[in-house]
Amino acid sequence: MAQIFRPYADSIVRVAMIAILAFPFLIVGVAYGVMWSPYITGEHVTLEQPVPFSHQHHAGQLGLDCRYCHTSVQQSAFASVPPTETCMTCHSQLFTNAEMLAPVRKSLADDKPIKWTRVHRLPGYVYFDHSIHVAKGVGCSTCHGRVDQMPLVQQTQPLTMSWCLSCHRDPASYLRPREEIFNMDWMAGKDQKRQGKDLIERYHINIDHLSDCSVCHR
Repeated sequence: MAQIFRPYADSIVRVAMIAILAFPFLIVGVAYGVMWSPYITGEHVTLEQPVPFSHQHHAGQLGLDCRYCHTSVQQSAFASVPPTETCMTCHSQLFTNAEMLAPVRKSLADDKPIKWTRVHRLPGYVYFDHSIHVAKGVGCSTCHGRVDQMPLVQQTQPLTMSWCLSCHRDPASYLRPREEIFNMDWMAGKDQKRQGKDLIERYHINIDHLSDCSVCHR
């Protein structure tokens, strides 16, 4: 009797079955990779701004304190974007005719704020308060990275729920003394865990409820 199937038909069936079984896992893997990609998280993406403001120059080379521009960071949830008048305290005297600063001068003349493109954007269902983090020992560079070394600011952390929880569940690994909050050069020492636990007690941080849903979702 003539053979209906070719000798390699069995191999084809096996490969096909393996492919069918593996396909869902492949889809999940691709979806997971996309979910954590810069396309979704926004990490290391340079966004176009109306004025190419350099934190590297202002905060790094000139040594301007973060609070000079972000005045409300210690008092409110929002760190505040500086008004044009803040820029002009210097640039009414320096680089007064620079083409790059034309939008700043126009903003002042028209009495209209510059429309900056937001870099660090959280979903609307997330509540974040800058002031409480600063008060409890979380430094600027912990979340924003070394902005004093960035010609144009980029998001350096994923800002995902799991990333936030890594600190909320183990704050001792990330806290620093309040006097070092705005120090971009500060680095955790070998005794960070011990120091962090001391700061938790000193700053009256209730670690039992840091990962409660209502802390971030209100």
